[in-house]
Amino acid sequence: MNKTIKGKAFVVGNDIDTDQIIPAEHLVYSLDDPEERRFYGRYSLSGVPEKESGLPKGGIPFTEPDRFESDFKIIVAGKNFGCGSSREHAPFSLQVAGAEAVVATGYARIFYRNAVDGGFIIPYESHDDLLEHISTGDELEIDGELNIIKNITTGKTFPLRKLGDVIDIVEAGGIFKYAAKHGML
Repeated sequence: MNKTIKGKAFVVGNDIDTDQIIPAEHLVYSLDDPEERRFYGRYSLSGVPEKESGLPKGGIPFTEPDRFESDFKIIVAGKNFGCGSSREHAPFSLQVAGAEAVVATGYARIFYRNAVDGGFIIPYESHDDLLEHISTGDELEIDGELNIIKNITTGKTFPLRKLGDVIDIVEAGGIFKYAAKHGML
């Protein structure tokens, strides 16, 4: 499968940890209760310090305080995105908020595996440091077939690393659903 994702960028910096993605005080909501699980979307990326967020002065929240879904579909990050604890809630919260992809120069291994294994969000890796080329609010398009990300706002295009089976696993809903679909279980 090849996926095209279009949407607004939300730019964060380097070394964004899982407690910044979903702060521990917001882990009190049930993952199984649809009314409670949406709070993970409301508080997603709420722990990112303004100085690390790459946001305009005064900041723009990933999710507005009175909403449960974000207007931003693509998160752009630097190196080591998702470092910290092995919290599965981190990629889950991004998915619940409506994000479809993270594009980073590198990931903490556990975040990457949790994102893919849980089928939560597509973790693209960029060859270039996109923090210098993309701003929060820019319109982006990711072409999964051509392995590129285009900043529609500026007209610049950047290469992405190939995903292999990752996109199929995420789109199947996680590693176990993928394995069942392909007769591996």
